[in-house]
Amino acid sequence: MPDITFDIENALRLKVLEQADAAELFALIDTNRSHLRQWLPWIDANASINESVNFIQSAELQQKENLSFQCGIYHQKKLAGVIGFHRIDWINRITEIGYWLGEEYQGKGVMTKSCLTLVNYAFLNFGLNRVQIRCASKNYRSQAVVRRLGFFEEGILQQAEFLYDHYVDLIIYGMTADRWKTQYQSRTKI
Repeated sequence: MPDITFDIENALRLKVLEQADAAELFALIDTNRSHLRQWLPWIDANASINESVNFIQSAELQQKENLSFQCGIYHQKKLAGVIGFHRIDWINRITEIGYWLGEEYQGKGVMTKSCLTLVNYAFLNFGLNRVQIRCASKNYRSQAVVRRLGFFEEGILQQAEFLYDHYVDLIIYGMTADRWKTQYQSRTKI
């Protein structure tokens, strides 16, 4: 898998995470703990920079094996969040996108533009046929991103994720390559 960088616009860039990003990644997580903890089950376990180092090492190995990649989302040259393909199923040509964003970067269109970039990449560069995204049923900001992109709600997985002391339902949203192509031939702006 080649080095992956996306210059989306002047103030927004996606770049594959590298070991040199570990300290900045941990600092972003650490300053956004209460915000991220609402929807991400791994925040408490991420107690030191070592977890960020391990995450990046795991991501590098998966990228090397052509199974996925994880990008830092850079807004005005500062790490704002992470987005990537969880695992690419090359046989069925499917992937799932996961993402999170620091609280101060919300409401600026950062995540919608980042997701749009990766969905385009999945369909146009990787030749995948399906992209899916899962959101907690009460994570309305994440759901808004997916809906703006035109993904369809396909179902609800009841009590599918454990968040510290309770289970949450996950909504599955999906998009296929043919629907994406038709949808974006008629639209020029998100």
